[in-house]
Amino acid sequence: MPLLTEEKLLASFTDGCKPREAWRIGTEHEKIGFCLDSYRPIPYEGTRSIRRTLEMLVTDDWQLECEAGHPVALKNGMASITLEPGGQLELSGAPLTSVHETCAEVREHLRLLSRVRDELRIGFLGLGFQPKWKRDDIPWMPKGRYAVMRRYMPQVGAHGLDMMLRTATVQVNLDFSSASDMARKMRIAYCLQPVVTALFAASPFVEGKPSGQLTYRAHCWRDTDASRTGILPMVFEDGFAFDHYLQWLLDAPMYFIIRDKRYIDCAGQSFRDFLHGKLAALPGEFPCMDDWELHLTTVYPEVRLKRYLEMRGADAGGKPWICALPALWKGLLYDESAMQKAWDMVAGWSCEEVIAMHNRVPELALQTPFRDTTVLHLAETMLDITRGGLTELNCRNINGDDECIHLAPLLDAVTHNCTQAEQWLDAYHNDWDENIDAVFQAAALP
Repeated sequence: MPLLTEEKLLASFTDGCKPREAWRIGTEHEKIGFCLDSYRPIPYEGTRSIRRTLEMLVTDDWQLECEAGHPVALKNGMASITLEPGGQLELSGAPLTSVHETCAEVREHLRLLSRVRDELRIGFLGLGFQPKWKRDDIPWMPKGRYAVMRRYMPQVGAHGLDMMLRTATVQVNLDFSSASDMARKMRIAYCLQPVVTALFAASPFVEGKPSGQLTYRAHCWRDTDASRTGILPMVFEDGFAFDHYLQWLLDAPMYFIIRDKRYIDCAGQSFRDFLHGKLAALPGEFPCMDDWELHLTTVYPEVRLKRYLEMRGADAGGKPWICALPALWKGLLYDESAMQKAWDMVAGWSCEEVIAMHNRVPELALQTPFRDTTVLHLAETMLDITRGGLTELNCRNINGDDECIHLAPLLDAVTHNCTQAEQWLDAYHNDWDENIDAVFQAAALP
């Protein structure tokens, strides 16, 4: 087998360039499971379990996949349902042409889950962090990659295990046409990601009480592993291109490789050494493209580059919020005029300013100061731009509505200057008698 070279690895990004007419939207969203009677997390095994949930989701379209004899995923063409470490259920949606199609996909997914709810008495939460249970209360899923990460995470950050076991997110995947288009979209996305994080703040509780953060999920990511997370300064440099991201990835610490269906722990070692046959875990062995594709999935910056761009900064939410995220990013980055306005908005922002905003948003959300204004004002401007972009794209459903209808929860948040997190905190203090169990009703997915 020919040895991998940096040129071949570069193709894992450049091959993603697509003409505008081939651009699609992919939406991924996680949900936190709980028992309807006790609110406790769902075990992997048993009559009311994650395993049984996966088995119940099997249809003619959805086929079960196993690891070491354990059901861990389902596949349906380019879509999949997978397990996060603490049993969070994730739908990785197919690449679709419109947000209307995304919402139909989400609706069908929730319909399938309603069978699980009715038969197993298992519910799912649309929020960003497990609101009641401690880390030790969460069962680990039987996937080999999680065993390696479980050992390594505490060495590089205080909240890595919290991120794995107790967080949930929604993310959107978008296409690009060229190196310059990718670089521009990356820059805009990194600048506006803290604003999006603020808008989607929906995780104010930890272990039954207010945490002091409006998005504790984002707070955890700030202290997970600085070598593979956060805002990447290289994106703010003139001339940023695919190769810059490649060089960062070559030095980003690995977690593992797979040989004979077994995960081999090489946490902390670099792919650059592997490329030259100097990986300590497998001395003298060289990587294949599958090893590289696996490594791509083990870095977690706020915007991740593959053959497409992943926007990773939002707390999980209910169906309206799941649909709002692809609408927001599509309106900003798929219409040329809107993208130019977004660029004009952020072009003067420095990396240091964006990092400072990113660090303060988990606590303050829309009230985060930025220059002589606040993130609330930035969000208003951003939403004006995205509405213009979606209006120009003019993608309508069978009722004649364009994709702006999916921005409704975001527009409501800025109109009332209030995130989901703040609504729930107000209810916790004034309506729920400070009993966290009420959030399991308030945030339950239909």
